[in-house]
Amino acid sequence: LRWSKTENIAWRLSLPPLTGSTPIIWGSRIFLHLVEGVAMYLWCVDRSTGNPLWKRHLSDGDMMARKENMSSPSPVTDGQHVWVMTGTGILKAFDMDGNEQWTRDFPREYGAFGLNWNYASSPLLYRDALFVQVLHGMKTDFPSYVVSIDKITGKTRWRVDRADRATGEGKDAYTTPAVAHAGSSDEIVVSGALAVTGHDPETGKELWRASGLNDDRTVASPVVFADLIFAPSRQRPLLALKTGGRGDVTNTHVLWSFNKGPDVPTPVTDGSYLYSITDNGVLYCLDVRTGVVAYQQRLRSSTYSGSPVLADGRMYVTNEDGVTIVAKVSPPFELISENDLDDYTLSSPAISDGQIFIRTKNFLYAIGALNNR
Repeated sequence: LRWSKTENIAWRLSLPPLTGSTPIIWGSRIFLHLVEGVAMYLWCVDRSTGNPLWKRHLSDGDMMARKENMSSPSPVTDGQHVWVMTGTGILKAFDMDGNEQWTRDFPREYGAFGLNWNYASSPLLYRDALFVQVLHGMKTDFPSYVVSIDKITGKTRWRVDRADRATGEGKDAYTTPAVAHAGSSDEIVVSGALAVTGHDPETGKELWRASGLNDDRTVASPVVFADLIFAPSRQRPLLALKTGGRGDVTNTHVLWSFNKGPDVPTPVTDGSYLYSITDNGVLYCLDVRTGVVAYQQRLRSSTYSGSPVLADGRMYVTNEDGVTIVAKVSPPFELISENDLDDYTLSSPAISDGQIFIRTKNFLYAIGALNNR
C-alpha cells in the first residue's frame, strides 16, 4: 500500500533510460523490452535478486517520436517461450533461457510502417498463435492488416487487410488486440481507424464491425469482460458493446457511449464498474451496463500515460511523475495512499504474487516482499 524510493523496496535495477513498455512476470523471471543506444533489447531479470540473467538483441534503428521510442510494445510469454515486437516491426521468439527460436520482419514482408508516431502495439497471445495488428496510414499507402503467427514455428497462419474509412492520423492505432468470448466462439477484437472489429481467430475473417470511433489516432486498447467490450477512441467516444453480433453492429450492439474517455491510458474493469482516467488525471467510474457515472475524481496533478491496474480490491494508477495512487475499488472514491518514486514514468504497474513492479525512466523497482505461496 505504501512505498517510496527507500521504503518497502525489495530491490532496484538500474536500466537504460526511457520506455513505454510494461514489464511482464512469469514465475521467477521478469522480461523487459528496452533501448540501449540505438538498439532494442529483451532483458530477462531474476525476480528474487533483480540481477539480469540474459540480454538479447532485437533490432537496431531506434528513434524518438516525442516521448516514445521503439521499445513501447510489451513482451508476452506462456512460460515456455517469450515473444516481443519492436517499434521497427521485428517480432522475435526466445525460449526461457534466451535461445532465439525465430524472427519476423513485418516492414520487409508487408511494407514499411507509416504511423505518425512510433509503432506501439503489443502482440496478443491466444492459444497456439500470436495476433499482431498494424493499423496505419498517416505516412504510408500500404494497407492496414491483422496477422496470425504460429507461436512455435513463426509461420503466418493468416493475414487479412483491415479496411477503413478513416482519414489522416485517424488511420493510425497504437492499440493491442483483445479476446472476446461470445457464446461458444471466441473473437479477436481490434480497435482503431473509426471502428472496433471482431475477427475469427482461425481465419481472420471480419465477423462484425461497430463504427463511430473518433477520426483521430487511437491509443487506449479495447477491454473485454464477460459479454462486454469497451473500445476507447481519443477522448470521445468510448463505446461499450455487447458481444455476439454479426455484420454491422453499430445500431444493435452498442450499449452506451461516453465522451470524456482517455487518450492514452487503457481503462480497467472489475465487471461492475469501468475505471477510465483522462490524460490530465480525471478518474471516471462508470456502471458497465449503463454508462452512468458513479463518480468522477481529479487525481494528483500530472500527465497520465500508464494504465490503471486492479489488484486485491484496490486500484493502482501511476502518473508520469512516478507517483502511484492507490485507491479503493468501487464507489465512493477513497484514496489510500500516494507513493512517489520521483522519476519519469510511462509504463503501467505490473502486479504478481504480492509484489508490484514499476519501470521508471531509469530503474525497475520491485516493491514489497515476494509471496512464495
